[in-house]
Amino acid sequence: MPKVDTHIREEIDQYQLDRQQKGNLVVLLRLCHEHLDSVNEDLVTRAFKLCCKSHENITRASGEPYYLHPVEVAKIMAEEFNIDDVSVVAALLHDTVEDTSVTLKTIEVLFGSTVMHIIDGLTKIMGVFENRDTKQAETFMKLLLSMADDIRVVLIKFADRLHNMRTISHLPKQKQLNKATETMELYAPLAHRFGLFKIKNELEDLSFKVIDPNSYKFLVRKLREKKEAREIFIDEFMQPITSELGEQKFNFEIKGRPKHIYSIYRKMQMQQKPFEEIYDLFAIRIILEEPHTKEDCWRVYSVITDWYTPIPKRFRDFISVPKANGYQSLHTTVITKQGRKVEVQIRTRKMDYIAEQGLAAHWKYKEGNNSGSNELDKFVHWVRDVLDAPRPDAATEFVKDFQLNLYHDEIYIFTPNGELKTLPNGASCIDFAFEIHSEIGERALAAKVNGKMMPLRQKLKSGDQVEIITGNKINLNPDWMEDVVTHKAKARIRQFIKQKERKIANQGRELWEKRAAKGKIEISDQELTKVAKRFKFNDAQEMFYEIGSGAFGVNELFKRVKQLKSKGRLDDESEDHKKQISEQAPEEYFTTARSVGDGKALLVEGELTNVKYSYANCCNPIPGDNVIGFISRNGDVKIHRSNCKNAHHLIRTDSERIIDVSWARNIDTQFLGGIKVIGEDRVGLVNDLTEVLSKSLQTNMKSINVNSEGGMFEGVITAYVNDLKHLEKIIQKLERVDGIKTVIRYE
Repeated sequence: MPKVDTHIREEIDQYQLDRQQKGNLVVLLRLCHEHLDSVNEDLVTRAFKLCCKSHENITRASGEPYYLHPVEVAKIMAEEFNIDDVSVVAALLHDTVEDTSVTLKTIEVLFGSTVMHIIDGLTKIMGVFENRDTKQAETFMKLLLSMADDIRVVLIKFADRLHNMRTISHLPKQKQLNKATETMELYAPLAHRFGLFKIKNELEDLSFKVIDPNSYKFLVRKLREKKEAREIFIDEFMQPITSELGEQKFNFEIKGRPKHIYSIYRKMQMQQKPFEEIYDLFAIRIILEEPHTKEDCWRVYSVITDWYTPIPKRFRDFISVPKANGYQSLHTTVITKQGRKVEVQIRTRKMDYIAEQGLAAHWKYKEGNNSGSNELDKFVHWVRDVLDAPRPDAATEFVKDFQLNLYHDEIYIFTPNGELKTLPNGASCIDFAFEIHSEIGERALAAKVNGKMMPLRQKLKSGDQVEIITGNKINLNPDWMEDVVTHKAKARIRQFIKQKERKIANQGRELWEKRAAKGKIEISDQELTKVAKRFKFNDAQEMFYEIGSGAFGVNELFKRVKQLKSKGRLDDESEDHKKQISEQAPEEYFTTARSVGDGKALLVEGELTNVKYSYANCCNPIPGDNVIGFISRNGDVKIHRSNCKNAHHLIRTDSERIIDVSWARNIDTQFLGGIKVIGEDRVGLVNDLTEVLSKSLQTNMKSINVNSEGGMFEGVITAYVNDLKHLEKIIQKLERVDGIKTVIRYE
C-alpha cells in the first residue's frame, strides 16, 4: 500500500468524534444491525469518520454541520432500502469526491473497488440538475446509464434527494420551487417506474407542500379532523372479515392508511370535487404472512366478497399479470351496506415488500438467490432499451415522452406466440410493432388484432393478440406521431421526420445557391443567418426548409439580400435585431427592467420597489396565494400562482427569469376570483346565490355562467374579492344555500 494511503488510513482511524457525532454513529450502526443481513462495523465506522473529517467546518443552509446530510442519507439507505452495508458506506461518502479533496483512488484503497465505482457513478450525475429541460434530460440519461451498471447508484440518489426535500425549508423560496418542481417532474416519476412507491409518495407530498402550501395545509387539516372517524370505520368494516379469516387460520396483518396528500389533491382536481366528496381517501391492505401463497390471496378475496358487494370494473389482478416494475397484488373496490366505497388490496408479505421497496427489493432478492434475477433483469433491459433508442434532437421531448410512459396505466398485449408485452394505456399497433423490434416498427404495413385486419393506428386494449404485417422497405409515416405514446416509437418517428426535413432543407439550399450564382451574389452563412432572422426564421436552416417545401420563395430572398447588400446594411443592427440580442442576454436587460410602474400590492424580492407588473390570466392570483414572478422580455413582471402549470413550465425552462415576490400587507385593490357551484336545480336558486354575495357579503359580482340539465345546476361565478380569506368566506356562505352540493374555487 502506498505511504500516502497508509497515512490517510491512520489519520482516519485516529480521528476523534465529538459527542454529537458519536451519537449519530451509534444510531446508524443500530439501524444497520436492525435492517441489514450483515454489517461490517469497522468499514461503516471508518466511512463515518472520513465523512466527518472531509466535511469538517462546512455547514448547510440550515446552519447544521454538513456531515449530517450524508449521515441521514446513509440512514435512509439502511432503514428504507435495507440493501447492504456497502450502500451505507457509499451513502456516507457520496459527496466527498465532488466537494472535498478526497479522491476516487483513496476511496478504492480504503473501502474497495465496489464502493469506488458507486461513488464514481454518483459523482458523474451529481449537481448537474439545473432546471433547464436540456440539462434535465441529459442528466436523466446519465442517471439511467449509471443505474444499469450498479442499481445502488440510483437508490443513493433517491435517498439524497429525499433528505434534501425533507430539509428544503431552509433554502430561499425560488430555490425551493426549482427543486420541488424538478422532484415532482423527474424524481417522483422515476421512483414510480422503479416501484419505489413509498419514496415516490413522500417526494410528491414534500414537493406539493412547497408548490402549493395552502392546499397542502388544508388537506392535512381535513385528514386530521377525519382521523378518528376513519379509524372507527376501518374497525367496523374489517370486524367480520377479521373474524372469518381468523376462523380459517390465516396469519395476516391489516393496514388502513390514508392515501398520500398529493394523490387526494389530484383526485379533487380531476373530478372537480371538494374533499368531502372524495370517498376513496384510504385503502385497506391485507398482508398474508409466510408461508401463505398467492392462492391464499384469492381465498381472502372470496371472504371479502362474501361480506361486501364488489364493483367489477374496479377489480385488478396484478398477481397473475404483475406490473412492469414487479408489483403484485389483488385490488378490489367493494360497497358497504351504507353505500360507501372501500378499496382493498390483498398480497403476501413478499409482495408487500416488493410493492414498498420495488427496485431495492429486487436487488436484495437477487443477492440472496437467483429467483429475483429475472425481475431485476427486466429493469436493466428497460433502461438499456431507453438508452439504445434513437435519441431525439430536443432533450425536452425525451423528458416529456418519458414522463408520459411513467404515469400511464399499463395494458398487456400478446404476440402471436403468446408472449406478453406491457405497453402504456393508449398504445397503438405502431407502439406494439416498435416494442417487438425497431425494424418491425419501421417496416410495418398493417396489423391483425385478434385475427382481424386493422389499421396500424388502431388503439389496443388489454388482452389483445396482435400480429404485425411488414414489407421489405421502410414505411415510416410522419403522421404516426399523433398515434403513438411510447418513447421508442416517438423517438424513431421524430428521427425520421428530422431526416426528411434535413433533406428538404438541403434542396432549399441548393435552390438558393443556384439563384445566388445566377445573380452573381456572394454571401456568407453568418450573413444568411442575419437575413433569416429578419424574415422571422430562427436560423438559416429553417429558412432553407421553407424554400425547399415551397412555402417561401427563393426570389424573395434574393431580392432582400440584393437590397441589403447594395445599402451595406447586412451588418447594421436593426430594431428587430437589437430586440433579438436583448432576448438572448436577458440578465443585462433585467437590470433596467425594475425601475418603472408602481408597486402597491407586491413585494419584489422582499422590497416594495417600483416594478411594472401584471397578473397572469391562466391562474388569476389573489392576495394570500403563494406566488412567483416571471420577468418578461420587455422587462415587466408577470405574477403566477406557484401551483400554476404555466409557472411550472417557466421554472423548468427559464429559471433565471423567476424572481421572488410576495404580497404587501395593506392592499387597496380588488381581484377577480372564480367559484364553481354545483347543486340541485330549483326556482330562485340563482337569485339566492347572488343575494348572498351582494347583501350578506357586500361583494360585487362580475359575471355568472350557469348550465342546468337533468335537475342539476352547475355555475361559475366571477366576483371581486379582497384576498384569499375573502374568497374562502364566500365559498363557506354559498355552501349553506339550500340545494347546493359543491362549492370550490374555480381554476
